[in-house]
Amino acid sequence: MVKFLKPNKAVILQQGRHTGRKAVIIKSFDDGTHERPYGHCLVAGIKKYPNKVIRKDNTKKTAKKSRVKAFIKLVNYRQLMPTRYTLDVDLKDIVTADSLQSKDKKVTSSKETKKRFEERFKTGKNRWFFTKLRF
Repeated sequence: MVKFLKPNKAVILQQGRHTGRKAVIIKSFDDGTHERPYGHCLVAGIKKYPNKVIRKDNTKKTAKKSRVKAFIKLVNYRQLMPTRYTLDVDLKDIVTADSLQSKDKKVTSSKETKKRFEERFKTGKNRWFFTKLRF
């Protein structure tokens, strides 16, 4: 079978707390691991999308509207819907499978992920990734 769930691929989550949220694959485990004996991947996604920024807003209001909340999670392949988009954000050095083991590591890695997502949003690239899905 062809491997199409590669790193930096944008996906949509279909199950759980973050249903309908967009995420990026950081690392995929095709054969599974000892704890999870099925195909899964490590994803970082957007928990809270940024609001629409308009021209008449002042800088303080623009900064507040541009905030993003992020999450990090291990997700089963069956709970993902792949998209045609890729996101060239380098998160491999920040988010690892070990960072999910303890609470403080997870918090620090999610804060750094949030920072990288906000930078990406402010540059104006990958606009589709930072908009909510319409149901």
